[in-house]
Amino acid sequence: MGKISPVAAKYIVHANIDIEGVVDRPDVIGAIFGQTEGLLGADLEMRELQKSGRIGRIEVNTETRTGKTKGTIIIPSSLDKAETSIVAAAMEIIQRIGPCNAKIEVTNIEDVRISKRIMVIERAKELLKKMIEQTMPDSQEIADEVAESVRIMEIVEYGRDRLPAGPAIDESDEIIVVEGRADVLNLLKHGFKNAIAINGTSVPETIIDVCGKKVVTAFVDGDRGGNLIIKELTSVADIDFVTKAPDGKEVEELTKKEIHKAIRSRISGEQAKLDLSREPERTAMELVKRHHPQQQHQQHFRPMQRPYQPAPPIRRVPISNEEKNAFKSMLEDLIGTRGAEILDSKLSVLGKVPVSEVQTALKSINNAHAVVFDGSIERDIVKVAEESNVKFLIGMDSKVRQHETRVNLVTVNEL
Repeated sequence: MGKISPVAAKYIVHANIDIEGVVDRPDVIGAIFGQTEGLLGADLEMRELQKSGRIGRIEVNTETRTGKTKGTIIIPSSLDKAETSIVAAAMEIIQRIGPCNAKIEVTNIEDVRISKRIMVIERAKELLKKMIEQTMPDSQEIADEVAESVRIMEIVEYGRDRLPAGPAIDESDEIIVVEGRADVLNLLKHGFKNAIAINGTSVPETIIDVCGKKVVTAFVDGDRGGNLIIKELTSVADIDFVTKAPDGKEVEELTKKEIHKAIRSRISGEQAKLDLSREPERTAMELVKRHHPQQQHQQHFRPMQRPYQPAPPIRRVPISNEEKNAFKSMLEDLIGTRGAEILDSKLSVLGKVPVSEVQTALKSINNAHAVVFDGSIERDIVKVAEESNVKFLIGMDSKVRQHETRVNLVTVNEL
């Protein structure tokens, strides 16, 4: 008996069969061939169409329940639309299969080419998406890459110390002094062509010379290293203005908006020197403890303090295990950021601020329960915490003894 490959079929006839009795699959196929014989003429005789391969193998799937047989019939066809429709309609004239009454209903004639076309379209979408993601760069990426290469080419070596600098150093009346080459590149990326790098910790003679001729803004990272560079610069060179990146950030990673904001908020060099002179220096042991908290139990160095009168003592709130674990996790995340988190009684974060702004923030918040910060607990912040009814101060170390205040003071070695 001839067969038609599913690949070669153009249409597939789908039909449901409902038989009032129990019959086998050969009975159904025999009824289809027998009861349509001579109905459509010689050109559309079912047996001849199958022998010539113009219709494929008839698939019959049946199941019997409670004495009745139901199932489906599938017939592949390579005939044209009209002929396939005629063959499908002819099947519906069958009323008996074997000794039982039967009903055949064609539910659908599937155009195989449409199904294949849908599959091709979906697969083409997947391939195109993959090609775009992996092999076709975005036009903006191309532009950025070209612009970046041009910016790198624009960097010049300035002065006898061959310092990295933007191309507009000579013609600009104002210049920006930064720490390294990456800072110059980032400023150049955002349109600042008048930056020059110190390229180290000591201030080169080239920087000292250029500071005497131009209006200079020192722009340093928002960390302790930035403070040291400001101190060095202001002591040996004529620095007009000073500004810093946000706490915990470096100039090389700032966005254009952050750069403009930092420059707008610059302060005079004299003010920067005054602020640094007021900031207490950390001892070498404090720096070691900052990076190696496990060594804190070995020693505590506390400078002599002026007599301090605490607020009237009240019953302290005991620290729970939940609070202790939360404080420990938050303090670990804050190490190196010089930042602080202010929490309510449910340990939800009310605000995140630099350590230098904690006191101001506490004065504007009414329901602060705890403050976790990357720094030393000092008398000024303790006093403000008492006034704000804060229950816990959690820091790296403490310069205030616990019996001197009603606020619970917690250091990293206690967590």
